[in-house]
Amino acid sequence: MPRRTIDITVPDLSGALAVVTGGSDGIGLGIAARLAAAGAEVLLPVRNTRKGEAAVTAIRRRHPDAAVSLRELDLSSLASVAALGETLRKEGRPINILVNNAGVMTPPNRQTTADGFELQFGTNHLGHFALVAGLLPLLRAGRARVTSQISVAARRHAVNWEDLDWKRSYHAFRAYSQSKIALGLFGLELDRRSRAAGWGVTSNLSHPGVAPTSLLSARPEVGREKDTMGVRVIRAMSARGILVGTVETAQLPALYAASSPAARSGRLYGPSGPGHLGGSPGEQRLYSRIRGLDDARRIWRVSEELTQVSYADAESGGR
Repeated sequence: MPRRTIDITVPDLSGALAVVTGGSDGIGLGIAARLAAAGAEVLLPVRNTRKGEAAVTAIRRRHPDAAVSLRELDLSSLASVAALGETLRKEGRPINILVNNAGVMTPPNRQTTADGFELQFGTNHLGHFALVAGLLPLLRAGRARVTSQISVAARRHAVNWEDLDWKRSYHAFRAYSQSKIALGLFGLELDRRSRAAGWGVTSNLSHPGVAPTSLLSARPEVGREKDTMGVRVIRAMSARGILVGTVETAQLPALYAASSPAARSGRLYGPSGPGHLGGSPGEQRLYSRIRGLDDARRIWRVSEELTQVSYADAESGGR
């Protein structure tokens, strides 16, 4: 049976500036292409310039009038994050949409960022935490919507508060879950703090469900020399239209959360099919792991300490 076509309508975004992390391939590339097709100027901060240039070419091949540009960013380096923030603040262009999409998933062996943090926690959460702080003046100027991409993995496990960097006993999937729980707590706390302080920034969450993306594929840079059994199974299920989504449908929740006038702040959007693994995007109940106000305040405080990034300084335009 052919798979039913699932899509959404993206509103006219002419004049808007959108920043999408992880936009050089997979879901992020799809999100960037759709935003550009809707008229937004799209900025892709990338670690691999060659892949970034290929992404720009792919977008312009599909949308010849697309306004797309690259900047350098390695989310696993706080110096790189700070440098991008400084560059964009000097350029002075207000940002209207920020999609925190980039991520790394389940390196088989524990790895660390340039700053010594466990790779998944440091990249998926701390890198984005510092990035939003660095861009806060521009986000405020653009009355931006910030959408942070979490995962169905955030339904399970917990933040390992006593060993955030998994130095004592590394567990790849639990560390991945922690990174996405932390990002979810941050995204919701960002919305609360913005409303309380009058920043004018709204923040929500999305997750792609389950789809055959590159996250679980062979990735030598994270120590995975061949595709995992998990991604092979997901590919087979996706091809047959069983439960899970496709790369095309997996991009829709973040696209909806970031662009739709109907998407609300402080909410979570994901696929609406069984188990929220695939299907049309829709709002869903916040996972229990990201609902705690005390946990959200704690992850914010700890993240400021670890990154040495102050949102109080960022709010006033300084660093």
